[in-house]
Amino acid sequence: MTEKRMSSSRKHSMKSCMLSVAKDLLEAEANVKAQERAKYLAEKVPPLQLPHSKDDLAELCKKLHEQINVSEEERYCMEFKVNMVLNEVRDLNIKIVDLRGKFKRPKLKKVRMSADAMLKALLGSKHTVNMDLRANLKQVKKEVKEEDKQLRDVGDWRKNIEDKSDRKKMFDS
Repeated sequence: MTEKRMSSSRKHSMKSCMLSVAKDLLEAEANVKAQERAKYLAEKVPPLQLPHSKDDLAELCKKLHEQINVSEEERYCMEFKVNMVLNEVRDLNIKIVDLRGKFKRPKLKKVRMSADAMLKALLGSKHTVNMDLRANLKQVKKEVKEEDKQLRDVGDWRKNIEDKSDRKKMFDS
């Protein structure tokens, strides 16, 4: 089978098209991420309005301090969960390496053995069964028919063809 090869200019143009499409996709993905970030920040962090009185400023500081505490608790919980998962993955990798190390598979050699020798090797001295299957077969004498003998002894192939053409004429009529 012959393979159709692409010319180098065609390959170069295909590669440049693929790179431009990939660049467009990456830019679109970056824009989506920026929009999601802006949306999240607008949702979680409202615009800051500073009050003019000292009491209002103290109250605002308390609210911000509470929000910081809540976000730090969430961050701590997330870090704890991530560390637990990483430890579990590390432990499983160690178990996998241990299991691979314990069970080394030996390279097997090809050995030519008769069925008797194999059974002797497996069963030891208990092996008494003879695996000579041909000895247990029934002997049948083959009778040679005369027609078969004549077919084998046909000397001239042209005569054989003429005989067959006569047979064909019999069936056609």
